[in-house]
Amino acid sequence: MAQVTISPHTLESYITRNYPSVEELEVIAERAHTTQTLWAEVPLDDRIAIAEKFVEEFQKLGDEVASTLTAQMGRPIKQSPGEVRGTVERAKYMISIAKSSLADVELKDTDKPGFRRFIKRVPLGVVLVIAPWNYPYLTSINSVLPAILAGNSVVLKPSPQTPLTGELLRKAFIAAGLPEDLLQVVHLSPELAEALIKNPLIKFVSFTGSVATGHLVAKEATLSGAFKGVALELGGKDAAYVREDADLDYTTAELVDGAFFNSGQSCCAIERIYVHQSKYDDFVNKFVEIAKTYKLGDPTKEEVNLGPVVTVGSADKIRKQVQDAVMAGAKTLLPDQLFPAAKEGTAFVAPQVLVDVDHNMDVMTEETFGPIVGIMKVSDDKEALHLMNDSKYGLTASIWTDAAGDPKSEDAFLKLCDGLDVGTVFLNRCDYLDPALAWTGSKDSGRGVSLSKFGYDQLTRPKSVHMKIKTS
Repeated sequence: MAQVTISPHTLESYITRNYPSVEELEVIAERAHTTQTLWAEVPLDDRIAIAEKFVEEFQKLGDEVASTLTAQMGRPIKQSPGEVRGTVERAKYMISIAKSSLADVELKDTDKPGFRRFIKRVPLGVVLVIAPWNYPYLTSINSVLPAILAGNSVVLKPSPQTPLTGELLRKAFIAAGLPEDLLQVVHLSPELAEALIKNPLIKFVSFTGSVATGHLVAKEATLSGAFKGVALELGGKDAAYVREDADLDYTTAELVDGAFFNSGQSCCAIERIYVHQSKYDDFVNKFVEIAKTYKLGDPTKEEVNLGPVVTVGSADKIRKQVQDAVMAGAKTLLPDQLFPAAKEGTAFVAPQVLVDVDHNMDVMTEETFGPIVGIMKVSDDKEALHLMNDSKYGLTASIWTDAAGDPKSEDAFLKLCDGLDVGTVFLNRCDYLDPALAWTGSKDSGRGVSLSKFGYDQLTRPKSVHMKIKTS
């Protein structure tokens, strides 16, 4: 059996990859296990040296990474190099904190003379990473690199939409000196993926993708009969709140980008905006004027900053969400004729701004994953907080306020921050992962932590050492 990747802007076959047999998949897991037992004995300094070399080798592949990413998932070519830069940034940070994050935790035994006690961080074994297509290098590196640095081996399953991403990551690691079987890339059907999740040699599963598939991954891990760990980085319906003291010129430009970059195909894209009633009309007008300047079309052209969504099926789902909202009373503000590339039967979706929306509409409650945003008017912070939390998702939220030098604005932000049920709260920015901060979510946005020093915790287990020192 094989998987065929269809390029979203041409709707033509781009690349084909074969699936392994069940028997071959078992051999892959066994090789990963055998290599990992040896890798765990390699000094951390040596692992770090290979990781640093990986960064160099990955940067050499930058042009190939960018061009093939555009071909596979349709991101505009002028934006694809950003994924290379982001991957390097995250890799360098996780390398820089590896020693401190993986160091033994020594306990001071002033209260227990004659003893030495400490806690080691030991690897789990074989880690399965199931990556998505929308930011395939960024999401993969979050788990792959720290897993390897921590002494694990990795089996990486890239999305069938972006199969080359896993292969190019592995190419850079092998060029850096990583043992051949320590990072293996597999292309799998859903049935084969289930079999690998259940394999007893797999000790941890890191999954990034939809809520529905996340439930299946968690279920299959439980059915394996082993208490293996599962990290789930799932969807979002991320909200922004524009307060009455926000700088509208700055705020509006940032939020248009946060909603439309990568055609809105980001788990932390801005999908709903709440604006204080005193700024609402001005904000909406500015937002629409900026949105009208976007160029939708062939992502291989430098002048295009809005490409297709990933499939025709995704495009149809997005269009229906907009149509349903309009039928329920919403109003669209972007004329279709501004974006002639958007046609039925293609993966090109016109960006759209919706007003007169409410939380009875899917466009304000269900993940869109497209260049669509709804904007609502609110009377104060209390109403904004209620609406932002009125979601089954809890990934990120952003507050936009002129907090610089104004203690009242900063206090208002911090109060909102405490009340928001999300994994990350931004002030005056959005749609960004800082590798020094824990990337996590609440509610249906998942569980587990990647990036930051806490990202190493789920990829290792603590082992306590309790020594009684013999005295003469």
